[in-house]
Amino acid sequence: NTWRIVLPDNGTQWKDWEQAPSVYSRNRIHTTKYTWLTFLPRNLLRQFHRLGNLYFFFLGVLNWFPQVEVFHREITMLPLLVVLLFSMSKDAVEDYRKYQYDKAINFTKTRVYDK
Repeated sequence: NTWRIVLPDNGTQWKDWEQAPSVYSRNRIHTTKYTWLTFLPRNLLRQFHRLGNLYFFFLGVLNWFPQVEVFHREITMLPLLVVLLFSMSKDAVEDYRKYQYDKAINFTKTRVYDK
């Protein structure tokens, strides 16, 4: 096993090997949208970009005022909570599957053919 340094041929020639950069970016696939810490805030932000979710949220907030209250407060929040929980669980499962696929691709063994 021998190590080799591959430099791009973009017109810049290194006069000395020490001038060549020693830190390179990682070559891995990353298609997931969320991490464990960012799932809840980012997903809620994405959910409330939908007009229907904003409408039900507005009705729920409006129903907390006694002058405008039509139904019980908890009943008006129920449709929104059901839709949000269903969408969040679907997004979580989808993102986890993307994570598994990325992990499988990133740890696939490859061959390098030298001349």
